Formats: sequence, C-alpha cells, structure tokens
Amino acid sequence: MGSIEEDERPLIEQGLISQEKNLYAQDGSVDIHGNPPLKEKTGNWKACPFILGNECCERLAYYGIAGNLITYLTTKLHQGNVSAATNVTTWQGTCYLTPLIGAVLADAYWGRYWTIACFSGIYFIGMSALTLSASVPALKPVECIDGFCPPATPAQYAMFFGGLYLIALGTGGIKPCVSSFGADQFDDTDSGERVRKASFFNWFYFSINIGALVSSSLLVWIQENRGWGLGFGIPTVFMGLAIASFFFGTPLYRFQKPGGSPITRISQVVVASFRKSTIKVPEDAMLLYETQDKNSAIAGSRKIEHTDDCQYLDKAAVISEEESKSGDFSNSWRLCTVTQVEELKILIRMFPIWASGIIFSAVYAQMSTMFVQQGRAMNCKIGSFELPPAALGTFDTASVIIWVPLYDRFIIPLARRFTGVDKGFTEIQRMGIGLLVSVLCMAAAAIVEIIRLHMANELGLVESGAPVPISVLWQIPQYFILGAAEVFYFIGQLEFFYDQSPDAMRSLCSALSLLTNALGNYLSSLILTLVTYFTTRNGQQGWISDNLNSGHLDYFFWLLAGLSLVNMGIYFFSAAKYKQKRAS
Repeated sequence: MGSIEEDERPLIEQGLISQEKNLYAQDGSVDIHGNPPLKEKTGNWKACPFILGNECCERLAYYGIAGNLITYLTTKLHQGNVSAATNVTTWQGTCYLTPLIGAVLADAYWGRYWTIACFSGIYFIGMSALTLSASVPALKPVECIDGFCPPATPAQYAMFFGGLYLIALGTGGIKPCVSSFGADQFDDTDSGERVRKASFFNWFYFSINIGALVSSSLLVWIQENRGWGLGFGIPTVFMGLAIASFFFGTPLYRFQKPGGSPITRISQVVVASFRKSTIKVPEDAMLLYETQDKNSAIAGSRKIEHTDDCQYLDKAAVISEEESKSGDFSNSWRLCTVTQVEELKILIRMFPIWASGIIFSAVYAQMSTMFVQQGRAMNCKIGSFELPPAALGTFDTASVIIWVPLYDRFIIPLARRFTGVDKGFTEIQRMGIGLLVSVLCMAAAAIVEIIRLHMANELGLVESGAPVPISVLWQIPQYFILGAAEVFYFIGQLEFFYDQSPDAMRSLCSALSLLTNALGNYLSSLILTLVTYFTTRNGQQGWISDNLNSGHLDYFFWLLAGLSLVNMGIYFFSAAKYKQKRAS
C-alpha cells in the first residue's frame, strides 16, 4: 500500500501543477497586488471594455482638436495659410515622434499602466489649456474688425501652443502603450486567449474610428456653429471620461513588468559583439551563454530561442576563456544572454516588414490631401446641400466601422477553413492583403480622375479650371477601398508588432510602427515636391497645377499605385524569408 501511495504522489502533484497552470496566467504578468493573475478574475474580455472605452474617448478628443485645427489657426489666430499649414503638420509630426519617449519609459521603468496614467494627466492639462484659450476673453485673440485682423498677443500664443504641445507630449505616452496594454490582458500561452487577442486588435481599431467619426462630423459642426470654447470643451470632457474609464478597470487588469532600458540592452549586444570580434562562435548553440533559471535575465520577458541569422551578434553571448576561469558573468557590456542577443536580431528581421508601412502611410496620406483637391474639382452639391470635399473622409471611417465586424465575424471563420490558422490569416498574410488593396485604392482614384479629365476636355473646362459637373460621390469607392486596406494592414501591423516583438520591447515596437505614419507623410510631401519639380521644367504645366483640369493628377495616382506595387513585391520577398519569434 505504501509503495502505491508513493507512486501516486508524483501523479497527484503533476495534476495540481497542471490545474494551477489552468487557473493562473502563465505569460509572466501579475495582478494589481503583484501576484500571478487568476484567469477568472482578471484580464481577457472582462478588462477590455475599460481600455476600449479609454481609446474611443481619447481618439474623439484628439481628432476633435486635430480635425479642424487649421480652421482655428486661420480664422481665430489670424495666421496665413502657409503658416497655419506648417503649424498643423509640425504638431501632427510631433504627435507621432513623442511615442518614442513614452515607449522607452514604459518598457524600461514605469510599465504600460503607469505610463498611460501619467501621460493622460499631461494630455488632460493640455486639453484644458486649449479650452481656456478659446473661452476666456483675455486669452482669446480679438475678432477681425472691417477686414482688419489684429495678431494674437505673445501670451495668447503661449497659452494656445503650450496646450497644443502638452497634448502632443501626452499622446506620446498613450499611443504606444494602450494597444499593447490591451493585448497584455490575454495570455500568450493559452491558445484560446491568443485567438481572442487577435479579435481585440480588430475592436481596438474599431473604437478609434468611432471616436474619429463623431469628431469629424458632430464636433466640427459645433466648433464652426456654436463656438470654439464649446468645441474644445467637449473633447476635454471626453478626455476626462477616457481617464476615468481607464482607472475604473484597474482591479481587472494584468500587468507586465518593465524590463529595463531596451536601448541599453541593444547597445550592450553591439559593444559586446565588437569586443569579441576575433572570437569564433561555437557550432553548438547550447554553448552560448544563457541563464539557467526558468525565466530570462530580463524582467518581464520570457527566454527567446536561438536563431542562426546575424551570427556575428552571437559573439556577444560567447563565454571567453577569461570569463570561464573567473566565473564572473555579470558584466553585460562584455557578455550578453542569448535572449538579449535575439532581441536585437528580432528588430533587424522586423525592419523590412516595418519599412513597408512607410509607402502604405504615404498612400493613406492622400485621403487628407490629394483626394480633397480632386473632390474640389468636382460637383460637390447633393441637391441643395453643398458637401465639403474633406467630409468625404467620413466614408473611410464608415468603411472601417463596416469592415471590422465583417472581418471578425465572417472573413476569419471563412479564411480559417482554407488557411488552418485560428485567427484566419497570420499577421504577415493580413498585412500583405492590405498592401494589395492599397494598390487597388490608388488605381480607383486614378480611374475617377481619368473620367473627370475626359469630361473637362469635352465640356471645354480645361482653361477655366471650373469644377467638372461629375458628382463628388464618385470618390466613395476609393475611400471605401482605403478603409478596407486599413483594416487589413494597420490592424495586422498592430498585431504583428505586439506578437513578434521581444516581450520587454513591446511599447517601443508599437512606437516604431507609429513612426511609419510620420515618415509616410514626409515621403508623400517629398514625392509631391519631386513630381512638381520634374513635371514643371521648361515651362510645362505639371501634373499637379493649381488648375487640376489642365494637369494630370491621374499620373500622380498611377505613380503611387506603381510604388505600392513595388513595395508589395519587396514585402512579399521579405515576408517569405521572415523567421517567427520563438519564445521558450
């Protein structure tokens, strides 16, 4: 009897361990008290409504300012068109650069929760300052009198732009962290939660666009018809609601520990491999240095399995004779773990996939630039109502709102039958489809422009430059296709940079994905400048002239379609060679 009990004891212990694994998240996360989180009481979809509510309200606040900012600068601060446009683009560019600051703080020191919390406070202060600058008489610029518009005082400028750039700083702590924090609520080691995490990214992007839709329609109308104080005050209230929503969910959240400065770890690998440049890497990867513990030496990170690419960097993990004799492995500037080396390798492998987002973002930038100019050259009247061409951007938002539930409820189950992938498509496949759809978007815009130019020629409107009597609603297909491309590419990009990034670099990688938006806008401006330069030489009219009827905007759209096609080809080549991250 005694021997049977002794034989059964290990089986019972194994059963208890297995049961404990089913009860608690196994991805290294902790609950609010620092303990392993119970799956029943934390994370998963029960925590997500607070995060999605936060994102929806924050994006409503952001677009409530950004969407009509140029109008406020020209009509209330009395700036010229060029000066106002420069201020808007500079501010928006800053909003996509500051996430690098927030990402480093989140990954290295504060964690995602406290980074979001602190920067949300900064954001709210900026929104409040902006509201005061548009409400308090002493802070508001004087209205124009008989065509004379007195410039704003230095104090008025300071209040307004101080608030504006506090918002830019605040968004830098929220943008790179909130999507990753939401994904942290799902255990990577649980196959069921992993599938639900893929669905989270879809609804996260859906929440962004709900906020954007309300801003681009209702708030713009309020600002121009009921006053800017109210028009800025409402987004400020919604930012307050965003903060409240985020904090209400605190007891339900799962938290990932910060792993120290990612920049320092990357530098250590580079320095250590350079110092050991003369040392040969052993053929057996098991001889490379790694901690013997279950977890890696990096807080909040699982171990990453060794890969054969970029073998020069493996030198950083080779134990030298001197280190072997002394037994001192503590200097990370001389000896790094395999996991630390693999972190840098992952970033290098990600680079071609990341770069594909720059061209895609350049295509996306046309929605607020050349699509609007094309719309101005068309008939914008619908019955007795004149539709502003910029308002057609709401069709893109509506397209996203339609495509997200379609993708989540219908496309995924259908694709699953053919691909065998639980979430329908892998992130790589999903992004590739988005790139293909972006080519179709530019082709659709070019075809509409060909039809418009043909009609302008037939009706003799080339010289006058008058709007062509073709309805601006012909642009709807290109906006709708662009929305579909967003759902495939941008959401796939969010998921890719979360899943494939090193555990302790997820906020940084999210910030790098946001950086493609800024670079895409800069690339769009560069392409536009080069096209204008080369097509207006020798006194030619150029593709994009002030009179679009005598230009060839269709050539510009075909150029972007061609660049997108080349970009897609490079992407598929890089994707075929891409090695997935393997955590142990």
